[in-house]
Amino acid sequence: MIRSMTGYGRARETVNQRDITVEVRSVNNRFLDCTVKIPRVYTFCEDAVKSRVQKAVTRGKVDVFVTIASVGAESSVVVVNHDLAAGYVRALRTLAEEYDLRDDTSVLGVARFSDVLSVTKADEDLESLSADICAVLDEALAGYTAMRETEGRKLQEDIEARLAAIEELTEKIEIRSPRTVAEYRERLTAKMKEVLQSASIDENRILMEAAVYADKVAVDEETVRLRSHTAQLRAMLQAGGVVGRKVDFLIQELNREANTVGSKCSDLEITGYVVALKAEIEKMREQIQNVE
Repeated sequence: MIRSMTGYGRARETVNQRDITVEVRSVNNRFLDCTVKIPRVYTFCEDAVKSRVQKAVTRGKVDVFVTIASVGAESSVVVVNHDLAAGYVRALRTLAEEYDLRDDTSVLGVARFSDVLSVTKADEDLESLSADICAVLDEALAGYTAMRETEGRKLQEDIEARLAAIEELTEKIEIRSPRTVAEYRERLTAKMKEVLQSASIDENRILMEAAVYADKVAVDEETVRLRSHTAQLRAMLQAGGVVGRKVDFLIQELNREANTVGSKCSDLEITGYVVALKAEIEKMREQIQNVE
């Protein structure tokens, strides 16, 4: 099965008292270009996230968005600066004795002094956190891959339909091409009779001119290659996998053969077939730009 390079996936889970949301989206790109947007305090997970993406994606511009919110109180720790608190208490009691004041020192009063209490983030198990983020990422990648496969099936159906149209046009060219030689011979004979004003003409000369013309407009090699390329394209699509670049190359070859046929033939009917052929190839080229 082929896959599109365009897709989207999202997952959200609460793991170890963290609300983790991961979004994955991508568009076409010649190579894999992965960008991870994650809160600065969690940037240590970026390499692990990119590594996960590289296992699932080969080509495309991939953006990964990670948001993390703590839902547990233990994520923050209140720390008491005991030395500083003791210093404040001693200073307050010294003031009370020195100036004969009432000693009304209280816990709340001491706690209000600067830097007696501070809030710090609890130590985190970085390896465990990275694993949690990657677990949610895997869920998002599963949905993302499913969307790309669905789009890939649609692309494959469209491309195979165009391959069938190309094969049909190739067959029409193969049928029409020999007739153009016979028609050229008839026109040449009529022209020579008109010029010479005689019913007796040199048949050998006619045959020679017709042979030269037949060699000039022969497209047998081109149509054989057209059929070979379409067969290879169909086989690649059915085999699936990462085939975008290979298919793109074969489409270039298809276009080359179509151009050669067009340059060899001056027949209006074949010219019409070639125009239709190139239109199908161009539409197929546009679709292939989306294939991984």
